[in-house]
Amino acid sequence: MVSDYYSPLVIEHFNNPRNAGAMEDADTEAYVTNPVCGDSLRLFLRIEDGRIAKASFLSSGCPASIATSSAATELLAGKELDDAVALPREAYADAVGGLPKSKIHCSVLAATAVRQAVESWRAEHAAEGVQA
Repeated sequence: MVSDYYSPLVIEHFNNPRNAGAMEDADTEAYVTNPVCGDSLRLFLRIEDGRIAKASFLSSGCPASIATSSAATELLAGKELDDAVALPREAYADAVGGLPKSKIHCSVLAATAVRQAVESWRAEHAAEGVQA
């Protein structure tokens, strides 16, 4: 796929997505969808010692959506939970060399999934007294 519309990094992540697939031993996950365009992202995280040890995804949608999901898994690996949640949507767009204005929603999908997955993990572990 060659495009003047997408950056070479978007094309690379779309053609060769990293960490694609469900994670059997995930500690938490989130599912988000864009009701306007129909793109969806299911993000899986394994958390160890307050850090994201591993991330994987299932995504459907346009090349930008799949590419930002792929790049997100690489961007998140090793991050402390607070740092991961603090990543703005621009970080996901930058990780694929930028996105056209019409595709910015793809980076919002990734940022939202990360926040939801971490919030879910924290809520589940709050009763156990685990802090991260």
